[in-house]
Amino acid sequence: MKTLTPDNRPFSRARGRAQGSVLIIVLWVAFGLVTLALYFAQSMSFELRVADNRVAALEADHAIAGALRYMTNVLSRVDEPGMVPQLNTYRSEAVPVGDATFWFIGRSDRQTTTDVPAFGLIDEASKLNLNTATRAMLEELPRMTPELAAAIIDWRDSDDEVTEGGAELTTYMRLTPAYQCKNTNFESVAELRLVTGAYLDALYGEDANMNGVLDANENDGDSSTPADNRDGRIDFGLFEYLTVYSRQPTTGTNVNNPQALAPLLTDKFGAQRANQALAAVGTGAGSVLEFYVRSGLTREEFIQIEGLLVGTNGVGLVNVNTATEAVLRCIPGIGTTNASSLISYRQSNSDKLNTMAWVTEVIGRAEALTAAPWVTGRTYQFAADIAAVGRYGRGYRRVKVVVDTSNGLFTIQQRRDLTHLGWALGRQVRENLMLAKEIR
Repeated sequence: MKTLTPDNRPFSRARGRAQGSVLIIVLWVAFGLVTLALYFAQSMSFELRVADNRVAALEADHAIAGALRYMTNVLSRVDEPGMVPQLNTYRSEAVPVGDATFWFIGRSDRQTTTDVPAFGLIDEASKLNLNTATRAMLEELPRMTPELAAAIIDWRDSDDEVTEGGAELTTYMRLTPAYQCKNTNFESVAELRLVTGAYLDALYGEDANMNGVLDANENDGDSSTPADNRDGRIDFGLFEYLTVYSRQPTTGTNVNNPQALAPLLTDKFGAQRANQALAAVGTGAGSVLEFYVRSGLTREEFIQIEGLLVGTNGVGLVNVNTATEAVLRCIPGIGTTNASSLISYRQSNSDKLNTMAWVTEVIGRAEALTAAPWVTGRTYQFAADIAAVGRYGRGYRRVKVVVDTSNGLFTIQQRRDLTHLGWALGRQVRENLMLAKEIR
């Protein structure tokens, strides 16, 4: 009988070990291939998401461009040049542009909630002009210090004489890095950051993302920036109240020129009434409101010609129909007491704000004459703070654009990207976008 050795058995132990090794190698190769497949699948998923986000961002950019065109259309349809468009005459919130959506982030003295932005175009003439406001006017602003107000005056004036408490060339040359005091007008409000004493908490206040509402990080004390007092009320910084763009048209009938006024008044009211008004005004008036107070014209008569008149100085006038209480307090003749009265009247008589004649009814003739060189009832510069998202609420973008219409055209004075400030539309809008995404 033949004996089988281990080497010639049909299924030897050595062969079994070899086959086991092959199986392990095959499993590792299969595992590697699966891993590579999963890796590339995940990479493609990321690439797809990135591409989708890029498309959404492009859609948001196009929505912003569309919003600007829409803005010019809104401003061209006002009843008279210089009138502020009423919110009920245009769309300012969640406006669709294809798959994208845009918002005009605005301001409102009727805002009742602290975490939902107001929406609408922003009137630049509702702010104090950095290039024309006096030191005393600047000092009345919230968070302003006498030293900073003096430094602002020194920054924009043409001499090297130091205003008391201010700063000129020698102060700036001691800084690291050193730079010169400008000694001419501000070109933008952001330039204020170069002025000594203009610290970030004074400029931004609690509104770190400059959207006009109290976001979660702006009402948590010292837990996160910015520093805030956690009182449930937003305290604005200086950026909220300042502009450099406000100016009135130079074309029109100058109220300081009786010879030019006579034909206009005669055409509108007849020779007798025109002569009465001219005699009351005398040699002329410096501003449109002063002309109204001195002329003796009725409110109804004044409305007919107000848009045709210009004052001697039309730069930096504050629109009393739209200015905040904080800005109105800065104006001579108005102050703290009259500012609150003006705001109360505006809120109760919104149908009477088609002229600034109402100011005399609230603060009287004497105070109105004091305020007259600083105020107007018309605005020709508007800011659009545009936030936009693309499809599925992605690709967030935010751009602020200031447009000047004083020469009859639409001229962009400033375009500034604010996307880096983060989400500015509040929690409710974000939740609505997430809900819409889930529904899709």
